[in-house]
Amino acid sequence: MKREEILEIIKDSKIVVVIRMKEQQQVAKVIDALVAGGIKALEVTSNTPGYLEEISKARAKYPNTLIGAGTVTNASKAKDSVNAGAQFLVTPNTNIETIKVAHENNIPVLMGAITPSEISMAAEAGADIVKIFPAGAMGINYFKAVKAPLSDIPLFAVGGIDENSAADWIAAGAEGLGIGGGLTKVVNSESDFNDIVTLSKKYLSILNEK
Repeated sequence: MKREEILEIIKDSKIVVVIRMKEQQQVAKVIDALVAGGIKALEVTSNTPGYLEEISKARAKYPNTLIGAGTVTNASKAKDSVNAGAQFLVTPNTNIETIKVAHENNIPVLMGAITPSEISMAAEAGADIVKIFPAGAMGINYFKAVKAPLSDIPLFAVGGIDENSAADWIAAGAEGLGIGGGLTKVVNSESDFNDIVTLSKKYLSILNEK
């Protein structure tokens, strides 16, 4: 799948789920629940134990779901993630070398930024989407303020967003959201699994209304 096709799926679905777990054995369980709930794009963060292995396993198991790598802070992690099969990269920071690695391998980057200067720098360097992070800590008014003069740059809001505020962020101009929290809780029972499925469907319903 080409970079443009991957990017189109991410933009259309308007949600990337962030999987950051303390135990590697939980990753596959959470991915199973997210896929059952209809999630089309998810990232496994580099500070999750065994993240490269889990990305490879998820790619093999779910060929119709986009599996990316998150918390990709530098080119070295970018290369490792690509080699593991990541179909897109997500960063918390503005790191231009990461963009080069991704585009050399025909995959998109969601690049973290928070200030107008960082947002512009990321966009000018070729970031496919700029991820405003931590969006929740800065607030919707801040997001609106930076979006106004930079309206030509596709912005996702990530950090501190939940099902109660998701619609507000989209209304404020976010093209999509990065969500962790309740969507990636530990799965120890069928009830936990079903909670993730239900919440996934709720997010998709909210975002499809906009």
